[in-house]
Amino acid sequence: MQRVLIIGNSGGIGAALETEYTSRQWSCEGVSRSYDGLDFKYPETVALALGKLKPSFQTIIIATGALTINGYKPEKTIRAISANGMAEQMQINAIGPAVILSNISRLLAKDCKSRVAVLSARVGSIGDNRLGGWISYRAAKAALNQIVHTASIEFARSHPQSACFSLHPGTVETPLTKEFITTHQSKSPSATAVSLFNVIESIEAKDTGCFFDQNGLSVAW
Repeated sequence: MQRVLIIGNSGGIGAALETEYTSRQWSCEGVSRSYDGLDFKYPETVALALGKLKPSFQTIIIATGALTINGYKPEKTIRAISANGMAEQMQINAIGPAVILSNISRLLAKDCKSRVAVLSARVGSIGDNRLGGWISYRAAKAALNQIVHTASIEFARSHPQSACFSLHPGTVETPLTKEFITTHQSKSPSATAVSLFNVIESIEAKDTGCFFDQNGLSVAW
């Protein structure tokens, strides 16, 4: 039986992905702040939580992230940025996933095709930025994309059949996005999970280090 690890399985997308993989007869394991004390403000909790898991996983999904953190919402203008708010975004949306990536090499299957999918966001794309705004969130996701791309180079050396990539899930109807979906086409977590499963499990080693959307299309860096 194939094994998947979903980091952030207590969130809307993570929980839906867990349900989707389970329905397809995968063995699912999850790690989250709610269930396992994984807290990006305390990086040592990442190693502690992941250290309890046994290899090998064919797929690892990092489904963590936040839009509004401690009252800091996405800014509409550069004049609204806060140093503290930006630091919070970097901690949760870039540094936390980086610490996860630094701890999962031993968990990833080496003797077969494997995948590390990291949920990012299209607004982290510099090339696709036409509207401005959301400065801190955009910057954190852009940093995350660089981290993922760099990690993919290292994983390719130790796990030549692996693919490590960023993945934009689309606008998903979760508590994280409920304030921001009025002008965006959105999908339920369950519908999103079906799309993401199909994309994740179609990715090959040649696609490592890339950025895809929920339809499997490339997103500009």
